[in-house]
Amino acid sequence: MSDNGLDGKNTRLARIYDDVREIYLSDSRPWVVGYSGGKDSTTALQIIWTALEALPPEKRSKQIYVISSDTLVETPVVSRYIDVSLERIAKAAIERNMPIVTHKVVPEVGRSFWVNLIGRGYPAPSRRFRWCTERLKIEPANDFIKSRVAEFGEVVMVLGVRSQESATRAQVMSLHKIEGSRLSRHSSLLNAFVYAPISDFSTDEVWTYLLQNQSPWGNDNRDLVAMYRNAASGECPLVVDTTTPSCGNSRFGCWVCTVVERDKAMEAMIDSGEEWLTPLLEYRDMLSETQIPERKQEFRDFRRRTGQVSFIGKTDRVMPGPYTMDFCRKLLSKLLHIQNEVRRDAPIGEAPVLIQEAELHEIRRLWRTERGDWPDTVPRLVREILGRELDWVAEDAIAFTADDGELLDAVCAENDVPTELVIKLLDIERASHGLKRRHAVHTRIEEAFKLEWRDLDVLVEARRREIGVGPDGEVLISDNDLELPFDGE
Repeated sequence: MSDNGLDGKNTRLARIYDDVREIYLSDSRPWVVGYSGGKDSTTALQIIWTALEALPPEKRSKQIYVISSDTLVETPVVSRYIDVSLERIAKAAIERNMPIVTHKVVPEVGRSFWVNLIGRGYPAPSRRFRWCTERLKIEPANDFIKSRVAEFGEVVMVLGVRSQESATRAQVMSLHKIEGSRLSRHSSLLNAFVYAPISDFSTDEVWTYLLQNQSPWGNDNRDLVAMYRNAASGECPLVVDTTTPSCGNSRFGCWVCTVVERDKAMEAMIDSGEEWLTPLLEYRDMLSETQIPERKQEFRDFRRRTGQVSFIGKTDRVMPGPYTMDFCRKLLSKLLHIQNEVRRDAPIGEAPVLIQEAELHEIRRLWRTERGDWPDTVPRLVREILGRELDWVAEDAIAFTADDGELLDAVCAENDVPTELVIKLLDIERASHGLKRRHAVHTRIEEAFKLEWRDLDVLVEARRREIGVGPDGEVLISDNDLELPFDGE
């Protein structure tokens, strides 16, 4: 586009407005507009709004859904900005008779970041094991889109994607382009089509448009400039496929992101006066330290979640599995403490909730049913740190206690039986207690005995005999490859 201003009189911009109206009126397919609160999605939504508001009210009949994806671990400042923006969009749409409704999509509780990290013990995301994007961003957005497809047959997605973002993005946009149409096919969703009104905008043109055109819903676009200042220029878009960048090095990423070495954006916000965010940065840095190859064994179990043990290549080096139960307890305790800190120190109107009550309930369930947490740690930590009692689910089956665990440890040690094995067997029996049909119990017990229950030193010694090397045998693979085969199980 030209650089001579984008004030509505510009021929190119006027043509974009005409395109928006033409595509909107051409069929009955509803639109889903991806809105992240960043510069690109804001520009796309403003263009859509401005173009359609010029239509007579009776022609503005087709529904437009503005959706924003909340990972539940968004940087609090950005999360608050998006919430306020969605409220303003919804209010202005009613006042100005626009066919726009807003939705904020979130991951299912069982797929959330804290449930996976603390509940299941998934290691902090890395470049080799980035388990977060699919669960936290892609699936919630796609579920919403699929529900609209099921209701209407087809939908048009309006995204603030630009070909200048990257060569990969430009290639994908070109690959799925429909000949003779301004729409593209979605790369993975059937019956979903993509319209990118700012596909040929440069970054400068995006900022020019925002600063020369007021927000229809009452935001001050200069606030966006302030949010981007002293930070990375990227934004976290509505991620609906794996070709869309998933933040990482941008301001609009998750505050727990460990895909990059340093969270420069968070550091910049703290340097700019948001000191109350410091505990979040420290927690994020603590997670990042668990990825240091030499320290992984401090935090990670040598067994995978399946109960099996894997070795690296033809070496005696064990591939680390999930975080240990003890470390997960520390992670939850620290998280609850910093939630108290940030809610105390945050500016008026912020008071972020770092972990949802539903996530605490799910973590407790996982710890009790899958990880042998007989002391029932979650309610105790919530009570001691937050000073609250949640409406905890009463356990119908026989519940074991911390005292039971101590007694079991003593008995197992005396008889040279792995405590974890007995806990597993007792949990299997507890889960089936009271059932009339128990035919599956024997199968589960047999499977439990097939798991690896030996101590680490015994396993390593057996491995060394198997591969024919001594304790100082040569390592055939780099520490940096330890993460590669781990898939969360």
